[in-house]
Amino acid sequence: MLAFQSIYKVSGMGEVELSCTAYVKMYLHASLFPHCSVNGLLLSSSPEGGDVCITDCVPLLHSNLPLAPITQLALTQVDVWCAQTEQRIVGYYQANAIVSDCSPTPSALKIADRISEQCSQAVLLMMDNTKMSMECRVPPIVMYERRDSRWTLKDKQMIMLRQWEETRSIANQLLDSRDHTLLVDFDTHLDDITKDWTNQKLNAKIAELNSTANGRV
Repeated sequence: MLAFQSIYKVSGMGEVELSCTAYVKMYLHASLFPHCSVNGLLLSSSPEGGDVCITDCVPLLHSNLPLAPITQLALTQVDVWCAQTEQRIVGYYQANAIVSDCSPTPSALKIADRISEQCSQAVLLMMDNTKMSMECRVPPIVMYERRDSRWTLKDKQMIMLRQWEETRSIANQLLDSRDHTLLVDFDTHLDDITKDWTNQKLNAKIAELNSTANGRV
């Protein structure tokens, strides 16, 4: 059986690699606000033109997802930060409040469309809430790509996954230790601007656990 590295092999757009850090933060964001819809941006530090490696994500909102002014403010600030840190926005993620619903909402499609105008390889990820549990054996993620002017669901047979057990274990460890409360989304930052929406403290914690899981000190 293949070991998980969360690599999504996508027909027509090359490989899309989802890092442990990006997945864990999306999962924690949805877990921190289980009764709310949450969303965020997917980032890459890889150069444009090759395969996309989603190395990080920025959790945005857990309330009023369709509210345009807040979304615009968040997009602008994240775009500026990406330019300063040699990253780029390559996708969008969302988890809906209704457990049984993992379909992209109109606001999700609108934001994803805007990202795809700047990134031809942009992806849209929806969290599958029905599989959001510590015992989940596969990533609770549904991937879309933009094809022929619309977002198309990816064939599950086109998804290769590796290092999943380690990634899932890290997410569960952070939930067990309640370190998921370290996560700061843009909503929370707007309530208290001293809180870091780039989540450097949480990133360091995930990196530490990932190094331990892979036998690195």
